[in-house]
Parts: sequence; structure tokens; C-alpha cells
Amino acid sequence: MKVVNLGFLPKVVEVDLGNLLPLKVFSRTVCKAPKFLQIVSSIREVGLIEPLVVTSLDRRSGKHAVLDGHLRLMALREVGQHSAPCLISTDDEAYTYNKRVNRLSSLQEHVMLQRAVDRGVSPERLAKVLNVNMDHLISKLNLVKGLCPEVLQLLRDREFSPVVAGLLRRMKPIRQIECVEMMVASNTMTVSYAKALLAVTEDDMLVSARPPRHKETEESLKQLERETAGLRARYRMVEQTYADDVLNLVVTRGYVGKLVANEAIKGYLGKWHGELLPELQATAAIGSLDE
Repeated sequence: MKVVNLGFLPKVVEVDLGNLLPLKVFSRTVCKAPKFLQIVSSIREVGLIEPLVVTSLDRRSGKHAVLDGHLRLMALREVGQHSAPCLISTDDEAYTYNKRVNRLSSLQEHVMLQRAVDRGVSPERLAKVLNVNMDHLISKLNLVKGLCPEVLQLLRDREFSPVVAGLLRRMKPIRQIECVEMMVASNTMTVSYAKALLAVTEDDMLVSARPPRHKETEESLKQLERETAGLRARYRMVEQTYADDVLNLVVTRGYVGKLVANEAIKGYLGKWHGELLPELQATAAIGSLDE
């Protein structure tokens, strides 16, 4: 039976802040950042939720090095705390923790906020804990309203602004799906892109008709709509031929690799086509088609 080594000691220990040694130093401007202010507000309202991760006690210095939780440590000092709950790590690799962080998607955040409200936490308390205004919190609570199930499935692992959801909400379901597919394909979930897609959406694909436009604006939008339709057609064409193109590129790279590995061919190219040889060698050295 294989023994699994624990990453942390089983018990959370309370450590004096003076005995915690940060491995990184932040500038004072970090104290004005929204994320830091949110952490401070959360600690003031509900206390520290996630313990800091520290190394074992260094016998010479008498201190624990902080592996994860530097902002939380700064926030604890900001609110006047004298100690912090800590997990003692059995490893001293500081990069491991942030490397493995999974960010909450917007839909996961919505579910957590809605669950808190359902369990009796008032929106006012949530807004205070998260250090956001009530309008922003309400927009997060109403995130999924008006979005069809297919769109929610496409957006399940994405981070996007509630403003994007509001713009999609003005479209009919089939247009919502079409726009979100384009946003996901281009990995662009910005408000400006959503506004552009809404602008070129035909009136019969909107939930309610838009106000009348000036003639010049209407002509510009029709031009933008034609260009968007052309771009969508080209994207679908690329999508259909992608697998064949990748296979051809892999075969070509292998063939070029064999060519430049042949000393006779390499010498000939170096003598008569010196400008071509480095390009062929670079092509053969590509380890991934994403490079």
C-alpha cells in the first residue's frame, strides 16, 4: 500500500504576526487596490477565512516564512490583528500554491452569492463584506436572468462582466448563443466586444426594438454587420479544415526535420541558400504548433 505524504501538518496553529517572515514585499500602492480593500473588509466583517501557509519554524531566526497569503498578512496588520491562523507546510516551494490556484468563474461566483442570500445573509451584509456597492452586487445576483441554458453552459468556466450579461439579455436566445460562441472562440469576453455584437444584431433578433437610428449610423452598422458576417464565415471555414491543416503541418515539420538533419543537404543549403537554412531549422525545432 502506497503511503501518501501530507502536504501540511494536521492542525492549524496560531502564530504571532511578528514571527511571520514574508518572502515578497509589496509597494504601498497595493493597499489601495480593490482586491486588497476587499480582503480587509472581509476580515473586519467575518474574520480570516483561509489560513496562511507557512514553513516550519526556523530555529535560528525563530520565524516562519510565509509561502502563501502575503496580502492576507498585510490586511491582518491593517486591521490591527496580532496573530494569524497558519497551516504549517511540509514543503518550502512558494510558487506551488499560486500555480495551482483555480479562479472562480462568474457563474460560480453567482451561485455562491445566491446561496448565501438563500441562507439568510442580507445583500447589504454581502456588499459590505465584499467591499462593493449594492448595484454591483445586485447585478451579480441577477447574472443569469434572461440568459438561455445553452449560453450558461458555454459560459460556465468563463469570467465576464455583468454588463456583458446585460447586453446578451437584450438579444433573443438564438442570437445569444451565436454571439457567445464567437466570444468564446476569440477568447474575448469584453464589454466593448459585446456592445459591437449587439450593435450589428438585426432588429428581429432583439427582445425589444431599438430606437430609430440616424441614416449615417445605420449605414455604418450595416457595413459592420457585413464585415462581422464575413469574419464568421471565415472562422467556420477555418474550423472545418483545422484538423487536416494540423495534420499536414505535423507531417511537413517531420519532413523538414529529416532534411536539415541530413549533413549533405544541410551543407548544400548553407552554401547556396544561406538565408533559407535558419528558417528550416527553426521550423524543424518547433516543439508545439502553439509556439
